[in-house]
Amino acid sequence: MYPIPQPALTPNTFAYESRPLVKPTGFREYDARWLFQSEINLMGVQALGLGLGTYVRRSGVRPEIVVGHDFRGYSSAIKYALIAGLMAVGLKVHDIGLALSPMAYFAQFALDVPCVAMVTASHNDNGWTGVKMGANRPLTFGPDEMAALRDIVLAADFDLAPGSYAFVADMAERYIADLLDRPKLSRRLKVVCACGNGTAGAFAPKVLEGLGCEVVPLDVEPDYTFPRYNPNPEDMKMLHAIADTVTASGAEVGLGFDGDGDRCGVVDNRGDEIFADKVGVMLARDLSAIHPGATFVVDVKSTGLYATDPVLIANGVTADYWKTGHSYIKRRVSELRALAGFEKSGHFFFGPPIGRGYDDGLVSAIAVCELLDRNPGKTLAELKDALPKTWSSPTMSPHCADEVKYRVADAVVNHFAAAKANGELIAGQPIRDLNTVNGVRVTVADGSWGLVRASSNKPELVVVVESPVSERRMHEMFEAIDAVLRRHPEVGAYNQRL
Repeated sequence: MYPIPQPALTPNTFAYESRPLVKPTGFREYDARWLFQSEINLMGVQALGLGLGTYVRRSGVRPEIVVGHDFRGYSSAIKYALIAGLMAVGLKVHDIGLALSPMAYFAQFALDVPCVAMVTASHNDNGWTGVKMGANRPLTFGPDEMAALRDIVLAADFDLAPGSYAFVADMAERYIADLLDRPKLSRRLKVVCACGNGTAGAFAPKVLEGLGCEVVPLDVEPDYTFPRYNPNPEDMKMLHAIADTVTASGAEVGLGFDGDGDRCGVVDNRGDEIFADKVGVMLARDLSAIHPGATFVVDVKSTGLYATDPVLIANGVTADYWKTGHSYIKRRVSELRALAGFEKSGHFFFGPPIGRGYDDGLVSAIAVCELLDRNPGKTLAELKDALPKTWSSPTMSPHCADEVKYRVADAVVNHFAAAKANGELIAGQPIRDLNTVNGVRVTVADGSWGLVRASSNKPELVVVVESPVSERRMHEMFEAIDAVLRRHPEVGAYNQRL
């Protein structure tokens, strides 16, 4: 019988080397994330593989799975521990080696395999590891699947059976060839390709060059120490580095990719970062002209322009504001048969006929390049300036422990619900609307809004504010939101703030 996983073990002890360590909070809403060694050990990763394979077998899904890993110093070891667990419960493993998350999703289609397990901590700091999982392409696990998996793993309730293993040597070439199976750009765009020394550096420059771009490389050499900053296109350090390179090189656009390549950040030709939700509005304008009446799914962190932009309204667009998280948006795009889904974090999901429904930062980069190609004579800055003006914050994340963050978020929801019921003013104005599909998004009379939700993959809350009126109103919304958070001593310092 496999040992019961333990929630805590001390490294460099007999117990640590002989029992699985799996901290329960690592099972998050739609993927799994742990600090390697302090929250999960290799035996714990093996237990995760045993549990995932058992879940797949009990679900009646064909027991075959694609497995890949990102470019971190410990990811390959974690992958092989995971594979050992998967094989021990009867799965056939297709190992695609070093990969981007979207390359693993693509491999599900290319190999006709139903399941996926991608070893990646995405943009998290070094020390983190995790797995993105799915058993019904192109979808990935949501809360129900993650809860069922957690219960199997923590109880060591595994169904042992013999499995098998195959290494797929050419998946990277097949993935790149699929991305480039399209007409080249009609003109040679000069593009900064920034990878933050993450996994995307092995793929993105080749794809952009194959599309017909002149590529200006920035931190494209994979280096798992991340010597400059984490590869995260929401991080202002990375965006500023891209902006400096764009202006110095005279590039038409800067494209930045996160650690596992499923997100893309954008900087315009003036060196101004464009938050991903505004990039989504620009793409929605372009695509809805080709596909009038399209539905777009957007997360609750995103700009209100999807519902108010006059061009989108004229094109008959339906905007559906939904839960933040790649698994949630992916599923919603599939359910509504939406043309695309956009997250403020930079996850974009293009459904048929553009894509297969999963998030791929390289597909997003191609879409931005094609947007410029379809609008000759207009710079990206001019396309951005054509949008109605709003003042938006970056995504701000005050620390809040995993054990209490959902309770704090619920308390904030209840606070604003009571404020609306009692007619209280927020930032000097009455509440016009509350969206509680994911935390709370409170919108006041002038259209300014603020969001608070619990992060799905880190011990943090998430705060975003926007105003269509002025920068001052954006700051007032932030102060009003932050004042509510400061009533809770469990809420710590922000990673970045206005």
